[in-house]
Amino acid sequence: MLKTKIAVFVSGGGTNLQALIDARKNGVISSGKITLVISNNPDAYALKRAEKAGIKTMVISKKDCGTQKIFEDNLLMALKNNGIEMIILAGFMCILSENFTSQYPERIINVHPSLIPSFCGKGFYGIKVHEAALAKGVKVTGATVHFVNDIPDGGRIIKQKAVYVEEGDTPEILQKRVMEQAEWQILPEAAEEVAKKIMEGKEI
Repeated sequence: MLKTKIAVFVSGGGTNLQALIDARKNGVISSGKITLVISNNPDAYALKRAEKAGIKTMVISKKDCGTQKIFEDNLLMALKNNGIEMIILAGFMCILSENFTSQYPERIINVHPSLIPSFCGKGFYGIKVHEAALAKGVKVTGATVHFVNDIPDGGRIIKQKAVYVEEGDTPEILQKRVMEQAEWQILPEAAEEVAKKIMEGKEI
């Protein structure tokens, strides 16, 4: 069977992308193949990670495109030209509109560094999520992998994993623990789950 062709969208360092690349090597992801990495940021270190792994890269800058529509049209053209069947958002800092997400229903997944519905939605990204969790005094946080629709962090949940907040945690320490104990585990697992269903032509 032909493996599901996956594109990963990135904006920064690419630690989640690296977790996916490693999971492919280790056999955690066996039904899908990352064939394209797209970044909106030409300086993203994630691009170097992809190149090192022999994965095709592209830069599509929203700033250079001028409008959301042109930006998304360029993304869609790149996906179509490369036969992409599934998209993983791995630290992608651009919100995608319904015009885009409706083209890939239940085929775009994202990892968010909290237990949705806590600390999610507009304005909650990166370190801000962990700052909010600590400010609230929660004892348990974690990560969620969900399908992407036109509502930020609003799609159906695929996987979640809890992580304990420890005394003396700073946002940076908590961020690292959530990545290591949750994000890097459940993102590859969810990717495999969805890729397998696409590959086998099953209902997602």
